[in-house]
Amino acid sequence: MLLVDDEQAIRAICRVNLEGDGFSVLEAKNGAEALAEIRRRRPSLVLLDVMMPGIDGWSVAERLAGDESTRDVPVVFLSARAAREDRLRAQELGAVGYVVKPFDPVELAEVVRDVLERVARGERDELNRELADPT
Repeated sequence: MLLVDDEQAIRAICRVNLEGDGFSVLEAKNGAEALAEIRRRRPSLVLLDVMMPGIDGWSVAERLAGDESTRDVPVVFLSARAAREDRLRAQELGAVGYVVKPFDPVELAEVVRDVLERVARGERDELNRELADPT
């Protein structure tokens, strides 16, 4: 999986918890690095911050969705933006998850595992629909 966040502290705490739960984690500190890494490595999932300098998370997701070779890479947004319109934008971009900051890094592995299992079962569209109503 690829973890994309411009804040090193968030990347570090997420990496420790995800690797502690058995996940292999690559990191990118901005959108340009993320796009290059996704094309190079084809990660199983992208945890993507929204607000980053340069190419923001929305733009990264839009580029992934618009490229046939990357549109199937599942995207879970990590964001301090918690408004319904942000979730709807994530949904429009084809995301399969949305985690609001601050979040419990220990629970992040659970979210990732659930998303990966559901995508593998063919529930990607259902995950996407759930973004608009996170009950």
